[in-house]
Amino acid sequence: MKDYINIGPVPCDEDCAQVGREGYGEQAVKECERFIELLRKTFGDEPEGARLAIKWFEHDFGSYCEVVCWYETEDEKVRDYAFRCENEMPLTWEGRRREQLKFSSG
Repeated sequence: MKDYINIGPVPCDEDCAQVGREGYGEQAVKECERFIELLRKTFGDEPEGARLAIKWFEHDFGSYCEVVCWYETEDEKVRDYAFRCENEMPLTWEGRRREQLKFSSG
């Protein structure tokens, strides 16, 4: 069975395009594409059965998009890749992650 996990529109410590602002759609897609490239650089290409993609969602203030990872729920390797993208995602465009921040601060 296929499912997806939301990763987010950009690394969580970065600003992102705001729904409702002029040019939101174009800017948001560019940010998501850049985030997908960063995730692939960080974790490698998706294994067979997983796919990083941009997904649109409806909201009271308009449609918005985020990066999601589609994955086959029965495949442990694929599931691990998806959850690793969510749990260990880069916090910044420079690719800094939580474990790097802990190491460098202490």
